[in-house]
Amino acid sequence: MTQLKPGDRIRLTSMTDDPDPIPTGTTGTVTGLHLQNGWTQVDVDWDNGRSLMLSIPPDVVERIDAVQPNGRSC
Repeated sequence: MTQLKPGDRIRLTSMTDDPDPIPTGTTGTVTGLHLQNGWTQVDVDWDNGRSLMLSIPPDVVERIDAVQPNGRSC
């Protein structure tokens, strides 16, 4: 996975250790990163209205192109 930064658009590929996970394929915007010893906490505002953080690893995401209001990729 490419290094993420706040403002990046992402799509969830896998979330394994949450009792109420974000559905696979959900998109969102990274709002913060917190480096830990061996993993990274990624704060995300999900497009479905949730604000659940990721723990990478084990959670897996892919960075996607942002879409402008006219529907074109940035």
